Order: sequence, then structure tokens, then C-alpha cells
Amino acid sequence: QVQLVESGGGLVQAGGSLRLSCAASGRTFSIRDMGWFRQAPGKEREFVAQINWSAGNTYYAASVKGRFTISRDNAKNTVYLQMNSVKPEDTAVYYCNTIPYGSWGQGTQVTVSS
Repeated sequence: QVQLVESGGGLVQAGGSLRLSCAASGRTFSIRDMGWFRQAPGKEREFVAQINWSAGNTYYAASVKGRFTISRDNAKNTVYLQMNSVKPEDTAVYYCNTIPYGSWGQGTQVTVSS
């Protein structure tokens, strides 16, 4: 099993930037893809971005493409989400997970003020 710990959330003004981190431990050799997801109040959890652990291929939701960048550091077993030009609608709890899904972590809160 892979354990995941998200960090880096906080309060940021619209148009600003934030970088989230997700540290993986445990059976990290089994990771194929990693993804970022988010859940806003009263809404379902949604896909944000995905990266292939070995090749580094990336995929993005249309709502964040061009503003967010997912990356990984295999040596540190860490995946990042660089969030630029953030908008109030990006406010949510952000989670990382393996794909296929494993256990969900506690997430990290991102709040964008207008």
C-alpha cells in the first residue's frame, strides 16, 4: 500500500501562485500514475491533473490547463502541483492519489480570495 501526505495549501489572492506537494511512502515501486484531485464545498471530488510516474506524460482538466503544472521527483517520491493564475473557483481541498486509486489522504485546503 502507498501512503500519501499532501501539503502546501493556504490562502492566496486571485492571480497568485501556490505549489502543492504530495509525498508518497510505502510500496512506491507499484505506482503507475499519480493524480491531483479537488473537492469544493457542496461539490463532488473532481480530477485536476495526472502524471505517469515513469515517463512523465501529463494530462489536465480543461479548467486548469495552461494554469496548473503537475510534476514529479521520483528520487523523493513526491509529486507537485504548481498552481498559477489561480481563481476563486479553484478554492477546494486538494488531494493526491495513485491511479488506480488507493487510500485517500487528508488533503490540503486551498482558498483563493477575490
